[in-house]
Amino acid sequence: MTDSAVPGEGSAHGSADDSADPDRDGAAEAALDLTADPDLLTAALVDIPSVSGTEQRIADLVESALRRLGRYEVLRSGNTVLARTELGRPTRVVLAGHLDTVPIADNVPSRTDGDVLHGCGTTDMKSGDAMLLHLAATLESPSRDLTFVFYDCEEVESARNGLGRIQRELPEWLAGDLALLGEPTNGQVEGGCQGTLTAEVTVRGHRAHSARSWMGRNAIHLAEPVLARLAAATPRTVEIDGCTYREGLNAVKIRGGVASNVIPDECVVTVNHRFAPDRSAGQAADLLRELFDGFEFELLDAADGALPGLSAPAAADFVAAAGGVAVAKLGWTDVARFSALGIPAVNFGPGDPSLAHTREEHVSRTQIREMTDVLRRFLG
Repeated sequence: MTDSAVPGEGSAHGSADDSADPDRDGAAEAALDLTADPDLLTAALVDIPSVSGTEQRIADLVESALRRLGRYEVLRSGNTVLARTELGRPTRVVLAGHLDTVPIADNVPSRTDGDVLHGCGTTDMKSGDAMLLHLAATLESPSRDLTFVFYDCEEVESARNGLGRIQRELPEWLAGDLALLGEPTNGQVEGGCQGTLTAEVTVRGHRAHSARSWMGRNAIHLAEPVLARLAAATPRTVEIDGCTYREGLNAVKIRGGVASNVIPDECVVTVNHRFAPDRSAGQAADLLRELFDGFEFELLDAADGALPGLSAPAAADFVAAAGGVAVAKLGWTDVARFSALGIPAVNFGPGDPSLAHTREEHVSRTQIREMTDVLRRFLG
């Protein structure tokens, strides 16, 4: 679960060379049993290391398991595996999850302690993958056509993101009436996501010897108005489709200074802005340029958010099936890629997102099964 920036260029279609994955050498994995309870399937996925860039093994196993089902059109693009039905149903739901994890922190293989499953990826997001794979195997006659997307390189720079590559090169595979991303939401439906941008505000001064400071202009001191404007700003709280998005505007880094005996001639404040999805990244950047008028302003990266689109029939049906309540996603996720295609998108997956990327990552086995059952009722 990453907070990505602006999409970049991806790789070409086709499976990667097995030799590119050092974890593959000499390994012989048992076939994945997609009909197993989704918590057991989660453990099986966690036990296959798949740090970003080394997803060959897990993608091979997922592809093989989906092909064995015999009911899907299956396509492989790099280490992204796609599968879809063509049943002629009136609506189509796209279900997506990333196969990669952050670097392992001595937490593979998985470990079970009662109802709790520990291990790298248990929350982010192999439990979500297991939920979707189990449904792919056990929903024999879904009420909606289904498209599954299991993609690579979500936890690294956006240019390598497998879903972004599919968005650019095979957008027809992402078409649908609703997209559901299995990112961890701790049992809730999280609608859309915030946009994000990062910029640098630079203050210029004049360098001098610190013993003769009056001969210079201290850029760090001159940065005080930048910080004051940030402190005085009142980020909006915006409600869209019943979801409340609370914006954030913060200095996240400051750099300046040359040496202990030099008055600095430059100070750079790095600013991050999380904005509600009713604004585009361009509009948010224009507002910041206005806020910091009089200072040098450089936009480093930006990504649009995603409107929840919960008034769309398929989205409304899903929220009702999940208990009738949806909350805003306070962060950026790949649902924004679906929103850019005009598809309502929500996050819905097991696990507490605050545990993602930590050594203590774990998930409730009961929650995995319960959330799988919610999706089963909606899709079946």
